[in-house]
Order: sequence, then C-alpha cells, then structure tokens
Amino acid sequence: MSGAAISKDPSAVRGPAPKLHDCRDAFTATLVALAEADCNIVAVCNDSVGSSKLNGFRDRFPERLINVGIAEQNLVGTGAGLANGGKIPFVCGASCFLTGRALEQIKADVAYSKTNVKLCGISSGMAYGELGPTHHSIEDFAWIRALPNVPIIAPADRIETAAATAWAAAHDGPVFLRLSRVGVPDLLPEGHVFELGRANLLRDGTDLTIIANGTLTHRAMTAAAMLAERGLSARVVNMATVRPIDEAVVVAAARQTGAILTCEEHTVFGGLGSAVAEVVVQKAPVPMALLGVPGEFAPTGSAEWLLDHYGLSPEGIAASAEALVKRKV
Repeated sequence: MSGAAISKDPSAVRGPAPKLHDCRDAFTATLVALAEADCNIVAVCNDSVGSSKLNGFRDRFPERLINVGIAEQNLVGTGAGLANGGKIPFVCGASCFLTGRALEQIKADVAYSKTNVKLCGISSGMAYGELGPTHHSIEDFAWIRALPNVPIIAPADRIETAAATAWAAAHDGPVFLRLSRVGVPDLLPEGHVFELGRANLLRDGTDLTIIANGTLTHRAMTAAAMLAERGLSARVVNMATVRPIDEAVVVAAARQTGAILTCEEHTVFGGLGSAVAEVVVQKAPVPMALLGVPGEFAPTGSAEWLLDHYGLSPEGIAASAEALVKRKV
C-alpha cells in the first residue's frame, strides 16, 4: 500500500470547515505547467473550453488547443490522429458524452491500438445534477473498465489530481482520468506521487474497510470518524485506480478487517465495487456491501441531494458500515 497512514479527515479536528477545491483547477494548472516543458502536449475539447477549465491553456497555447465542437466521436478520433503524429493529446469533455457517445472510437482508435491518448472525463458522476439523467455520468467506469489497455483513475483531491495528470502525461499509452466539478477538501499530502494500481491508506482500522475514490473518499473519512465515536474502527482506503485494481490491498483488507464497504459516485454495476468484489470473491471472501446508484437512472437534483438520496453522505456511509459489521457475526 502506498504511503503511511494519513488522517486529514475534516471531522477529526473540530473547527472551521475545510477549504474545498475544484479538481479541474489542479488538472488545468498542471496541464499548463507540463505543456510549458513539453511542446508535444496539446488539448482537444468538444466545445467545452469553459467547463473543462481550459481557458488558461487556450490563452497560453492558442495553437495547441483544438476545439472540434459538439462532436465527441471526432473528438476522440482527432486525439488519436494527433497521438499518431507524435503529440500527447489530453482529450477533454463531459464524461457522460466522452465515454457514451464516443465509446466505439475509444474502443477502436484508442484502446485496441494502444494509442497515446489521455481521455479526461470532466464533471463525472452526478456533478451535473440539475441537468438530469442524460448528463449523469454513472456508467463510465463500467464502459471503460471493460476495455483492455486503458488505466482508469479517479483522484480524490486536487493534490492527487495534479499527481495523476503528471503521471498520465509521462505514461506511454491510453489513460482515462475521471474528474469531478464538485469541491473536495485536501486529503493527500503535498508532494504526493501517484502510482498506478497503488491504493493509499488514509486511516487504519480493524472492524471493516471502506474503499472509495473521487468525491466519495473524503465522505468515507468523515464517516469513519463518526463510526469511531460509536465504537467502530474503520479502515479507509483511497482506491484512485479502478483498473488495474490494487489486489494486494483488497486482500489485506478482507483478511485483516473481515468486511469491505465500497463507495462510488457510479452505478453499483461494473464500477469500483464490482472491481473490488471480483478480487474478494476469488481470493478472500468476506461480507461486502456496495454503495452507489442501484441500477437505475438517477433523478434530477443537486449533486449534494443526489449523493444523500443514495446513502452516500457521511451519515449514510456510516449507517451502511454499521449494518455490514453486523453481518460478520
């Protein structure tokens, strides 16, 4: 497991609420810095300069930003062509449209041919809450995880976002980077180095393990603090890499804590929970529960309301954890 145990849980220390950061800012700041050092880095977007927060990149490198308009299949194809020409394209767009509308191009032009394209799914999960089911991106893990050759990364905070973006630029091959627009507090230490397929232990515990990523990791940390006040010791693992999954950490969690709860801003079919369950059922069977959207089209509402609606608030996670621990007996 990468790194020592870390505890930056906002609820662990009473005081003012922690500052929330939009991970898109960390992504684009890192992209600009990388592009300063490497003239081959380019950005491609689908009429999403604003929502991808590429304004700064456009202003600094106007000739290195390609806007294909609302044409996601062309978006991915253009990225693949640029990669075949020696460029390092960061292909950015709302995750629901990037992965859904252009899935065939991702399969054939990127995954099958192992093309050096960095797919950046912006505003993933239920971040577009009020725009409803057509804009929720709660299937992207499942769609991309079914394809070979494409690592899937969902950073938990701005620090991990910057580290994962730098890693993606240096990696020779496809990457799917899943970013939200919902503000999250810092969890990882400054200077954190991202390692593909390596989970991070954020809090140790003995009664169960909560595995989360993206916007759910800090909620899992808050839930663990709540559980501690109720006499339950919860381990919290940040599993930023959905594929390849950190099997060693999953097996250790199963054997050492005896129960695993997964939390994701995604359908419970085919995502983080499924990836963890595939390891558990084959290598260390223990009671599990998967928290996420339960196989339905999520309704319209704010992102915060939707998370609460599906039991993904800290209180909801804690309640599911308590129910899961009872199954160990």
